[in-house]
Amino acid sequence: MDRPYVFCHMLTSVDGKIVGKYMQTEQSKTAGGVFYDLAFGEDPHYRHQGWLSGRVTTDDNFTHHRQPDLDEDAAPVPEGDFVAPTDAEKYYVSVDPSGKLGWESPELTYQTTTAHVLEVLTGKASNAYRAFLRRLGISYVVAGEDELDYELLLGKLKETFGIETLMLGGGGVLNWSFVQAGYCDEISVVIAPAADGASDSPSLFEAGDRTPDSPKSFELQAAEAQDGGAVWLRYTVTHGTTEND
Repeated sequence: MDRPYVFCHMLTSVDGKIVGKYMQTEQSKTAGGVFYDLAFGEDPHYRHQGWLSGRVTTDDNFTHHRQPDLDEDAAPVPEGDFVAPTDAEKYYVSVDPSGKLGWESPELTYQTTTAHVLEVLTGKASNAYRAFLRRLGISYVVAGEDELDYELLLGKLKETFGIETLMLGGGGVLNWSFVQAGYCDEISVVIAPAADGASDSPSLFEAGDRTPDSPKSFELQAAEAQDGGAVWLRYTVTHGTTEND
């Protein structure tokens, strides 16, 4: 395989929501601990070299909607990718096609996990934004001119950054786009025994404006009860076509 093995690992409510008031319950907090331990704990089930999220998820959790400190008069930067020196054991891969995230550091900390930031841009990202990332020492790859090129991105993550196993971590549109494109190999869902009934919360998978809603099927690999009434489900993704594809 000339790309990383990709598994989508998410925490949801009973009704498949990935954010919402249900997360304030004690049951959800316990399930969140299960979710973290499976992929980031001291003895994790998944041993990945990086995890990937979209711009909105990154802004909500790490950059907190800051504006990037751009120099519109920055000298032109070299074409192509930028690999910053780092001894990080893990990468946080952020899909940010137009270059909008307001980073302040080349590293982030998620609970007990430290990772080097790796931005995924397209040709729509400005020279000023690329110069901003270089100034901070943040690595980036250019994967596509106007839209994300999944195959190109995954090839670069493996060849340039040594990522053999990649965790896909939302949001719902990004998760579904990887499934639809055929670049997600496994689904891992920790279901918290809670819900809040909100109709406007994003779900595990969502078809975006450019992502089809063609049905996909999954093959169950394991279903395990976890602490606090949580359930951990694992599926492999069936990449064959369906009648509606």
